[in-house]
Amino acid sequence: MIDHSAVSSAVPFVKAARSGGRTARRTARANALPDHLRPIWPGLEGGVLKPLTTEGMERIHRAALDALEQIGLADAPPSGVKYLTEAGCIQGADGRIRFPRALVEDMLAVANRSLTLFSRDGKHDLELSGNRVHYGTAGAAVHMVDVAGRTYRESTVQDLHDASRICNVLDNIHFVQRPMVCRDIPDNLEMDLNSIYATTSGTTKHIGTSFSEPGFVAPAIELLHMIAGGEENWRARPFVSNSNCFVVPPMKFATESCQVMEECIKHGMPVLLLSAGMAGATAPSTIAGAITQAVAECLAGLVYVNAVKPGAPAIFGTWPFGLDLRSGAMTGGSGEQALLTAGCAQMHKFYGLPGGAAAGISDSKLPDMQAGWEQMCSNVMAGLSGLNMVYEAAGMHASLLGFCHESLILGDDLIGQALRCVRGIEVTDETLALDQMAEVCLNGPGHYLGTSQTLGRMQADFVYPALGDRTSPKEWAELGKPDLLQKATARKEQILSERSSACFDAELDQEIRARFKIHLPS
Repeated sequence: MIDHSAVSSAVPFVKAARSGGRTARRTARANALPDHLRPIWPGLEGGVLKPLTTEGMERIHRAALDALEQIGLADAPPSGVKYLTEAGCIQGADGRIRFPRALVEDMLAVANRSLTLFSRDGKHDLELSGNRVHYGTAGAAVHMVDVAGRTYRESTVQDLHDASRICNVLDNIHFVQRPMVCRDIPDNLEMDLNSIYATTSGTTKHIGTSFSEPGFVAPAIELLHMIAGGEENWRARPFVSNSNCFVVPPMKFATESCQVMEECIKHGMPVLLLSAGMAGATAPSTIAGAITQAVAECLAGLVYVNAVKPGAPAIFGTWPFGLDLRSGAMTGGSGEQALLTAGCAQMHKFYGLPGGAAAGISDSKLPDMQAGWEQMCSNVMAGLSGLNMVYEAAGMHASLLGFCHESLILGDDLIGQALRCVRGIEVTDETLALDQMAEVCLNGPGHYLGTSQTLGRMQADFVYPALGDRTSPKEWAELGKPDLLQKATARKEQILSERSSACFDAELDQEIRARFKIHLPS
């Protein structure tokens, strides 16, 4: 605590504040804060941003129901046709499955509306009800960004494991959906199993993964039972969910993915119903039209899931992406993408369903200024709109083709600032600070630096970047002009030099390796 009586003016006070007191406070901030002092946390309530009007949401809903009733979806697998027609859908002479409006409304009534995504350690469970916001990774990048060489290379299982280990220690990354493909494992079954091993042995946070074929689900479930300590433990707390592209936009079921979904539901695995149309290519070019198609497709998926098992855990995954119509290239970092995601979040709330969408994607090839503005724009808008699951929020570059470990670490800082925006402005007698104004202006030094109230709230009210540079130009020069990417690389190397708290004990790891071909070295 600073001795106020020793401070005679504002200028000497500032100099005093830069001494040992500041060092002590920086040291304290470097350690984990107790929960009551944390300025941000998983599940902060968003929902203040509403780019769609109430009338707009109702029109999108009606249009989606029209599309399901009049156009329907093609290419359902035989098992899906059976589930859906027995539930009340109609298969036309053209083979398309059409959804009566009353059936969709009935299935909405039985859908699971309060979903918890479990973590393996029980410390990072995610409650998806209401406007609770969570940020995490996702995607299927095929390349890794080498920031030192400014090059791209194919992604490997080691890269996936390292990404999971990094996410495990980043406070603002709340879940880890597989962000890249293990290009060094050509066998698809081995790739799927090793993706689960690489992620679960790297982090105890909730995991999302995909399966290449329906037959791969059973051995994956066997692996997960081993990790969980038995089927009963797994079913009580499933800590891995299935990211399922059950549709091929526009308005067609992805036959094998639907069969994967059926298997996952039977084994108690939560499912992300992922509709990823490209506005202007596989979805209408207008923002409203792209949202409408995504909503229609996900409503069809919701009927499907609840026809298999009423109340099965499912996330309403409307993921429409933007397109640069000049070139046909994806524009994940555009303002249009931010609006698509925020509008989808509103539709999730319109139905009262747990939902997710994509944000935080950069079209830039490296973690640079372009990446910064692209990632922050959509991440902030997603959070303010109350999106439950913000997928692809950190590390994704080149319109989802590349993943970058350094960018993942920088993204933790960026998401911290986004979460502070989500938390918003609390107005209470304490935060209005009228008593402080009176004390400082009438009896005090004429500034608030170092007052007990300022020091008392400096942790709870402010988010301090771990790597972002807030020094003066003079201090920056004295510190050797540190480069942001160099700092991120050093942080990456420090994290990866330490044993992950998520790694399996030796006996379990040996059992897994005896049963499955694990490509990561032991």
